[in-house]
Formats: sequence, structure tokens, C-alpha cells
Amino acid sequence: MRVSVVGVGYVGLVAAACLAEGGNHVVCVDNDRKKIDDLKKGKIPIYEPGLTEIVQHNEAAGRLIFTTDLEEGVKNSLVIFLAVGTPPAKDGSADISAALGVAEAVAEAMDGYRIVVTKSTVPVGTHRKVIEVMADKTEHPFDYVSNPEFLKEGSAVDDFMKPDRVIIGTTNPAVMEIMKQLYAPFMRKSSRILFMDPASAEMAKYVANTMLAARISFMNEISGLCEKFGADIESVRAGVGSDLRIGNAFLFAGVGYGGSCFPKDVQALIQMGDQQGCPMSIAKSVQQANYTQQDRFAQRILDYFGDRAGTTTLAVWGLAFKARTDDIRESPAIRCIKKFLDAGMKIKAYDPEAIRAAETELNGRIETAANSYDVLDGADALVVFTEWQEFRTPDFELIGQKLKQPVIFDGRNLYDPNYVKKQGIEYHSIGRGS
Repeated sequence: MRVSVVGVGYVGLVAAACLAEGGNHVVCVDNDRKKIDDLKKGKIPIYEPGLTEIVQHNEAAGRLIFTTDLEEGVKNSLVIFLAVGTPPAKDGSADISAALGVAEAVAEAMDGYRIVVTKSTVPVGTHRKVIEVMADKTEHPFDYVSNPEFLKEGSAVDDFMKPDRVIIGTTNPAVMEIMKQLYAPFMRKSSRILFMDPASAEMAKYVANTMLAARISFMNEISGLCEKFGADIESVRAGVGSDLRIGNAFLFAGVGYGGSCFPKDVQALIQMGDQQGCPMSIAKSVQQANYTQQDRFAQRILDYFGDRAGTTTLAVWGLAFKARTDDIRESPAIRCIKKFLDAGMKIKAYDPEAIRAAETELNGRIETAANSYDVLDGADALVVFTEWQEFRTPDFELIGQKLKQPVIFDGRNLYDPNYVKKQGIEYHSIGRGS
């Protein structure tokens, strides 16, 4: 099938590469000429495991084309995916101006029937606005589909190739069949396509992310209570997760969630509720609990050093909001580090992929290194923010030797408290009575 993807950001590039891997001919369109030129040279603008390989493979095979010419993409495709950004506006709602602008441009470039598919996360009701702006710019027939993405950063390629579900928002049976054929390569074992109306498809995306964020925030709140009573949040998690009605996913307590999806989508759902006079009180609590958890962890470290904060150096492991990505958007590490810097602390940080982005975000106020152990030299404590695999079984003896005083603040509960303490290291974790 001939497909174009407009917007070669995180979602668009992953979708385009995976669709090409499925045998489709895909034209990737973006107005950022440097990004397109880099992609033509094999330079991938984001870190995502497996993405570089399939982009390069499918470009070499001629199934993946990069261009800044929107008309080229539209005229050479039946199905056109809109994957442009929908960043938060000043009031917290999702800004869909770019999506509407692209939809208008697509309509003007059409020379016949097309299927326009919104892949971006957009507020409920966006489908009506897209249809309106397109109908105003073209006399050619078209159909609209809402097809929200459910890609987890760090495993996005696998999520697209082996999806839990694919939601298709359309009421046209003919379009359903075309979309079913498009996703057929990823449904070899069983069909996991859910068809529904566009409004329900748009809503499902926000509800899913807010539900997952709620699980995280709830467990983080419980971790604070566990500390007060001397309970172990890891034991609590095992007990709760063993209930088949609940399950184990997203029950790990930590320093809080971040990234490009959960914070933005929770806020957008809150804003949609306020606009409709239907307050999203649970979503508001989820959002506040997340910020409270991050601030509580930072304050715990500040209180530990007290008057010594101005002469304290912290070694930091992890800057990305989660492992297997270079994304620092809404990263708890960045929020906490800003508090440490404001208190006069010196930060020496390491992350396998996110160093450059963090240095830019923090205006060069941190010192970085190319090795996780190098940042320990002369530091007063180690703070772990991201659950990278290489941090999971470190050399505790070396850590103790390099730190001025052997202290670890673990924001992801990566280590066994008893084992770490036996190594002569003072250990502070989340919700485990320390």
C-alpha cells in the first residue's frame, strides 16, 4: 500500500519505518529540511532501540522516502498519516494548530480520494475540526480516521510491530477494511484491531495514559505511607499485583513519571473536563501526586545535607525520564537537579543517551562524564534517577571507594537494601522504611 506520514518526529518516524518494514511504500514528509537531510544520510534524530536499523534497511530497499515536499507525499499515497506535534498550550490544553494546518495543506494538495489518519494525540472532537478544514479546501472526497498511537519510549518499535491493540476510529466499513489490510502484517498471530467511532478513539488514548499515570501516582503516595509505618513498598506491590484483577504493571514506586505523554495527556484531560464543566478530580490528584513525589525525594536529599548543601557534590546516574530513551521532557531527574542547583549543590551526572539534551536544558550548569563511575570521584553521595540496565548491578565496592562518604539515594528502588548496607553503604530508597 502507498502511504505518507506527515511529521517525522518520534511517533511519525517510528510509524513510517514500521509500516515500510511491513512492505508498504512510505513517503515521510517534514518541513524541517535539516532533519530530512540528516535522515537521507542515515542520521536518526532520536534514540530508540531498533529504529536506526529498520530506517536504514527500508530506505535502502526503496520503501522509505524522505522529503520536505508535502504535495509529493499526498499525490503518491492513498493513506496519509498526520503525526505532527500537539504540545501543551498556555492553558494546558493540547495545541492542535499544527495538525489543522497540515490537514488544510493536505486537502489543497489532493488530486483524488484520500484517507486521512490522525496519529497524533489530539483532544476529543478534533476529528470534526479536521474534517471541517479539509472540506473547506477540497472538492475531492476523503475519509477521516482516528488512529491513536500507543508507543512506549524505549520499546516503540516492538510496540508497533507487536501491538497490544490497534484502535481505528471510523464508521465507514470500506475504510475499516483498508486499515485492516494496512495493519495485517502486525496481526499474524491474532487480530487485535478495535473499531469504534472517532470520538471514542480520541478519548481512549487520554483515558489509557491517565489510568496508567494514576497507578504510578497511587503507588508513589502509598510509598510515603509505607515509610511512616516501616512497611516495604516492594512487598506491598507484590501482594497487590498478585491480584489478577489488578496485575503487576505500573505498580513500581519511584521518584515519579515524566516524558512526552503522561504529563501532557493528564493535563489535557483535565483541561477538556474543565472546558466541558466536568471536572477531572482524579486526574488532577494524579498530576499533583506526581509533582509531590518528585519534590519529596529532592527535599529528602536536601534535608539530609542541610547546612552543608552549598558545599555538597552529588553524583547523578540517569537524566532521561526512563531507560532506553534520550527523552528528558518532564524528567523527574531534571526537576530535582534544578532544586539541587538552586540550593548551591554541584552536580556531576551520567546518562547513556540523554547527556547532551540535559546539558542544554540545564544551561551547562552540570558537569558530565562519559562513564558512570567517573562522576563518583569526589562526590558526597550517589543519586539514581533512571533505571538503565547498566545501573542495576554496579560495583558497590568501587562506589564506596570513590564517594567521599558511601551514601546512595535510589529513586527507582533498583537495589536490595540489605545487600547494599552489607557493602558498607548507607542506602535510602522509596517506601522501604529508609
